[in-house]
Amino acid sequence: MTGPAIELTGVRKSYGTQTVLDGIDLRVEAGSVFALLGPNGAGKTTLITILSTLVRPDEGTVTVAGHDLATDPDGIRRAISVTGQAAAVDGVLTGEENLRMMARLVGFSSTEARGRAAELIERFDLGSAARKRVAAYSGGMRRRLDLALSLVATPPVIFLDEPTTGLDTRSRQTLWDIIHDLARRGTTILLTTQYLEEADQLADRIAVLDHGVIVAEGTADELKARVGGEVVELRDAGGDIVRQLPTDGTIEALRFAIDELDALGVTGGSIGIRTPSLDDAFLALTGQNSNHSTSHPTTDTSKEAVR
Repeated sequence: MTGPAIELTGVRKSYGTQTVLDGIDLRVEAGSVFALLGPNGAGKTTLITILSTLVRPDEGTVTVAGHDLATDPDGIRRAISVTGQAAAVDGVLTGEENLRMMARLVGFSSTEARGRAAELIERFDLGSAARKRVAAYSGGMRRRLDLALSLVATPPVIFLDEPTTGLDTRSRQTLWDIIHDLARRGTTILLTTQYLEEADQLADRIAVLDHGVIVAEGTADELKARVGGEVVELRDAGGDIVRQLPTDGTIEALRFAIDELDALGVTGGSIGIRTPSLDDAFLALTGQNSNHSTSHPTTDTSKEAVR
């Protein structure tokens, strides 16, 4: 596939008097990883349900893998796979049985289903647990199996809704590697995530959705550049951040920021300078303290992750 794998123009959706999406224009190139960020209520879920053909927009056009939502929703369904936050697997069956069953459902013969299951078991490092009941799997193994199930038919477009929620660091890194590999093989991935570090690591491009409008789009570096050249932060004696101020990186701006933080009169504290993070960009673009995590809860439990 060449050109855009996903394209939306002027998409609007309301429920009663509440406008959820207000004129969304979006273009996702084939073979890329595109991350959609936004605070709760921004419209991310509604956008995914529209792209998945579960909901029709009130206005605008939507094409996925060359299929128009208005005239060929079945074509879109054949071209996509959707993986949600909860692993959609049958706990009574083994991992191998889950994969073979899915393969038969999408049209594989019995022999083909067995072969496809074996390929995915190897690819997703499930060999040691392939013949164990899924009810005994760890969270990371269930997520890997869920993603393997979504790839039985090797769709050109995959929607991943917070795929690493609840995973430990090792399982999260494994899924990151798989996502990178999928993109290298030409699969287009639209990713929603509550972890800004994840978008920073995985996405070729990022869109920030706020109150039904895309307020910014670009690479992670481009979004960070909107914050300024440096961030000056004040920490108290215990090392906790008291306040952060973005600057344009000039000596004058840095001096002003340091003076302003010094005026707070924090005793025993320290002032440091760092480059902007994607978290800084998110907060600057949405104008709110989102509680979005820059890291996974297993490595940073000081912040509450919000879906």
